[in-house]
Amino acid sequence: MTHAVIDMTRLAGLRFVLLLTVWATTWPTPAVGQTTPVLPSPLGLDDVIRVASERRDEIQAARARTRASEARPTIVSALADPMISPSLDHLPFMLGGADVSVTIEQQIPLSGIRRHRRTSALADVDRLRAETNRATLDVSIQAASAFLMLQERRRTAALVAEQIGFARDVVTAANARYASGTAPQSDVLRAEVEVARLDVFARALVSEARGAEAMLNTSLALDADLAVPALASPAFTAPLPAWSAIKTALTSRPELAAGRADIVRAEADVQVMRDMFRPMATIRTGPAYTMAEGKGWMAMVGLSLPIWRGKLRAGVAEAQAMHAMSEADLRAMTRMIEGDAAVAVNQLQAARDRQAALTSNVLPRARMVIEPAVAGYASGQLPLVSVIEAVQALWSVQSDLIAADTELGLAWARLGRAIGSYEVLAP
Repeated sequence: MTHAVIDMTRLAGLRFVLLLTVWATTWPTPAVGQTTPVLPSPLGLDDVIRVASERRDEIQAARARTRASEARPTIVSALADPMISPSLDHLPFMLGGADVSVTIEQQIPLSGIRRHRRTSALADVDRLRAETNRATLDVSIQAASAFLMLQERRRTAALVAEQIGFARDVVTAANARYASGTAPQSDVLRAEVEVARLDVFARALVSEARGAEAMLNTSLALDADLAVPALASPAFTAPLPAWSAIKTALTSRPELAAGRADIVRAEADVQVMRDMFRPMATIRTGPAYTMAEGKGWMAMVGLSLPIWRGKLRAGVAEAQAMHAMSEADLRAMTRMIEGDAAVAVNQLQAARDRQAALTSNVLPRARMVIEPAVAGYASGQLPLVSVIEAVQALWSVQSDLIAADTELGLAWARLGRAIGSYEVLAP
C-alpha cells in the first residue's frame, strides 16, 4: 500500500511537470517585430520620422523586394543547366546486344553575355534600393504631416478653451451691467450665445483630435486607438542652406539614383543584344558502348549559327532606344527635381516670414485690445459688440498663427522631401 501511494504521488508530480511544460511552450508570446514601441514624451517631429521609417510595412516590403533582387545577378549570370542524355543507339531484332551511350551536354556562350546580364541585374538592385529610399521619404512626410495635423488640433482646442474663458468674462460683465440696469437683457443673451458657440466647437474638436491621433498612430504603424503623448513644438529657426549645398544634396535623391541605375541597365542590355551576334558553343561528351568496338568515349563540339541578323539588329536598336529614353528621363527628372527644390525653399521662407510677422507684430496688438474693451464695456463706455469683435479678432489672429505654424512645418517637410534628406534641415 505504501508503494502504491508513493507511485501515485510520483505520477501526480509527473503530470504537474508535463502540464507546466505544455503551458510554457504554448503560452502566446509577442511576435518579433510586432512589439509596440514606447513613444517618448513629449513626442518630437524627429521621433515621428524615425519611428515611421523603422516600423512602416511599406518600407519592410521594399527592403524584402530588394533582398529578392540581390539573388537575381547570380541567377542570370549562371550557365544553363547541363543535360544528361542516355541513348540507345542500336538495338538488333535478335536482342543479342545493343549500342548504348550516355552523354553530358553543356552550352557555353562565347561572348560576355553572362557578365553583361549580371551588370543589368546589379543595376536593377541599385534601382530597387533607390525605391526603398523613396518609400522611406514618402512615409516620413506622411508621418510628419499627421504629426503637424494633430498638433494643430490640440493647439486649436487649447485656443478654444482660452476663448471660452474670455467669453465667460463678457457674460459676467453683461450680467453685472444688466443687474445694475445699465444694459439690456439682449447683451446677456448675446454673450451667452458666444459661449454656447465656442462650447459646440470645443466638443467637435475632441473627436477631430481623436481622428488626428488615429491618423498619426496609423502613419507610425501603431494601433489606431493607442494613446498619443504630448507633442513637442518644433522650432524651425535654423537658417536655410545655400542653394549650392541644396544642389549637391539633390544628387542623392532616390529618383535620380533610380534613373542612373536605369541608364546602367540599359547600357548592359545593349551589350547583351550585341553579344547575341556571337555564337554559343555546345560541348557533349560521355561513355559509349558498341557491339562492334566495345567500350569507348564520345565527344562532340558544336556552334550555334546566329544567321538571322535582321532580328538581332532589331534587338540592338530596341536596346539603344531604351538607353536613349533612360538618359532623357534622367535629364528631365533632374530639371524637375531642381525646380521642386527651388519652389520648396521659397515656400518655406514665405511660411517663416508669415509666422514671424504674426508672432511678433499682429498677435501682441490683438491681445492688447481685449482688456480695454472689456473694461470699457463694464464701465458703460463701449457697447457689447465692441467686446465681441475684439475677442473674435484675437481668435482670428491666433487661428492664423496656428495655421501659419502648421504650414511652416509642412513647408519644412516638403523641402526635406524635395532635397531627399531631412538631415540637411535641422528643425
